Amino acid sequence: MYTWNFAPSLVFGLTFQAIAYLACIGPLRHLFPGSEPVPKKLVLAFMMGLLTFFIALVSPIDRLGDSYLLTIHMVQHILITLVGPPLLLMGLPRWMLRPLLYLPFALPIGRFITNNIFAFIVFNVVLIGWHFPVLYDAALQNIHIHILEHIMFIVTAMITWLPIISPFDELPPSPPAIQCMYLFLQSLPPTLLGAVITFSNTIIYPTYAEAPRIWGLSPMLDQQLGGLVMWVPGGLIFLFALSIIFFRWFGRDEYEMAGDGFA
Repeated sequence: MYTWNFAPSLVFGLTFQAIAYLACIGPLRHLFPGSEPVPKKLVLAFMMGLLTFFIALVSPIDRLGDSYLLTIHMVQHILITLVGPPLLLMGLPRWMLRPLLYLPFALPIGRFITNNIFAFIVFNVVLIGWHFPVLYDAALQNIHIHILEHIMFIVTAMITWLPIISPFDELPPSPPAIQCMYLFLQSLPPTLLGAVITFSNTIIYPTYAEAPRIWGLSPMLDQQLGGLVMWVPGGLIFLFALSIIFFRWFGRDEYEMAGDGFA
């Protein structure tokens, strides 16, 4: 029950990302045009992002969510969509990925996928789509479908955070007012999805109805708690990011107004 998932693809993949990142900001940094020393806070953010994915996909959270509790599976989904991706993006120095923009059509494609409307739609279609019972249970029953689900979650989550935390000067974040509106709208789908799961009068996912019971949680109570996990943290993380952006924006305007007053 409390087993770890030491699948080579996961362990080697996360290890490779850590080594590659440290090599690029260290001994290989001179190979990147315009590179600069990376502040420790960026390194910490990137490593915390990798640690989040390690906890979500390698630790017993993975087994508990797959085989026993919807609640834990929802925790895993929050970690790989709303916690890990923004930390990784925050940890990337702007010069590291710039060579990717030299590839043919990279800049137009980048502008398209960082568009707020596209990022909003693609993330929420994937998030809500995979929580339909037929797809959700299919992922629980088939490891290959489950891997596809997680890949789609992570990729679209990275896209959905790009209008807020872009690691490219050539693809800057949206203006603060647009970011605030975007994050508010992003908080709604997980809130609604969580509410639907929480208030359902029937067991939505048959796999969890048949799963061995642990921690004294009945299938219905587990489903209600799982819905609350998606509902509350799922919405609050976006609103927390909105608050940070709003107060930075407000503080900057206050500073500029004060400066104008002294001019």
